[in-house]
Amino acid sequence: MKTAPVLGLRENAGQFALLMLVNAFVGAMVGLERSILPAIAEQDFGLVARTAMLSFIVAFGISKALTNYVAGRLSDRYGRKLVLVAGWAVAAPVPFLLMWAPDWNWVLAANMLLGVSQGLTWSTTVIMKIDLVGHRQRGLAMGLNEFAGYFAVAMSALATGWVAARYGLRPEPFYLGIGYVVIGSVLSVFAVRETLHFVHHETHSVAGPVEPLNQRELFWKVSVGDRNLSSVSQAGLVNNLNDGMAWGLFPLVYAAAGASIAEIGMLAALYPAVWGLGQIVTGALSDVWGRKRLIVGGMWVQAAGIAVTGHAGELMGFAIGAILLGAGTAMVYPTLLAAIGDVARPDWRASAVGIYRLWRDLGYAVGAVLAGLLADFYGLGSAVYVIAGVTVLSGTLAAWRMSETRIAATNAG
Repeated sequence: MKTAPVLGLRENAGQFALLMLVNAFVGAMVGLERSILPAIAEQDFGLVARTAMLSFIVAFGISKALTNYVAGRLSDRYGRKLVLVAGWAVAAPVPFLLMWAPDWNWVLAANMLLGVSQGLTWSTTVIMKIDLVGHRQRGLAMGLNEFAGYFAVAMSALATGWVAARYGLRPEPFYLGIGYVVIGSVLSVFAVRETLHFVHHETHSVAGPVEPLNQRELFWKVSVGDRNLSSVSQAGLVNNLNDGMAWGLFPLVYAAAGASIAEIGMLAALYPAVWGLGQIVTGALSDVWGRKRLIVGGMWVQAAGIAVTGHAGELMGFAIGAILLGAGTAMVYPTLLAAIGDVARPDWRASAVGIYRLWRDLGYAVGAVLAGLLADFYGLGSAVYVIAGVTVLSGTLAAWRMSETRIAATNAG
């Protein structure tokens, strides 16, 4: 007779820590591009129009968003581990395409593959951690997961900026990516264990009637129908709209103010570093304070950080803006995932996470297109201020529509 799995962070600490490590290498793959790809677009490929330059973020965002949706469904059907390993296989060509790309289309192809890989790997590590911990420490679990991923984004951005400043933009910075893929793949194949049986156990223990939903009904519920789930989805989209703008435009804003490649790398790392470290605290706080106040407040703090960056003209101001943006994102990012886990039943939770992450990561594409068009027609400063305004509106919408989900999860448990 098999022993029933035990839910909880402490009870599954070893596997949870391993998944954090795997997600660090997942995040590090994104960090490869964070500080240097806009410079590569200008210097190696002669791109001047901001819309064309930010097309790599559009390719990344759309492919990642669509893959998030597929990853949720596949992991419910075939298990989490298989999807995780497949994601690393897709990532394998990315460093080589970036370091040897003869034209910009190769960079776009690399970012499409990177988006697919991120959708498969990051989605799966999120879902597996939710599987392991149950409802009691869901916010802390998401904070730890996102800390591992985004602190690694920061460290990788810092490392590639340092390497690029000393050895050039290509190919040396992308050698790091080969190591990330090898280590992440080995850990995923040989050390990570399947968690789908935790879901089956939790599903049988949840009180209340089963709520069978087909994919159309579930998509409508998460996107529009449920006030909490749809509020989370729109906030996630605007959050990553901000991130797409910060990824693509902020290095250009810094460069226009006279920052060097090394300084740009440092600033590009500061925002995700604050974001990553802050999530250890904010994820746990959401288990105590609830989700809504952190989501609403976090969107408004993000807006303040973006506005400060747009107003600043020197490194100290840029650093303050990056810190505020990182702090606001830390308040929002793990809390949104925890709120999805609060509301969704275990039997359709992975699919709900996939739909949420579809909308959230479409924000990369929306942000890159919107920021690029605004920058081309009205200038970098105007683009930054418009995005700040959109972020204020998103927080206000969540304040109006959303109720507290942590209470519902506690009662259900």
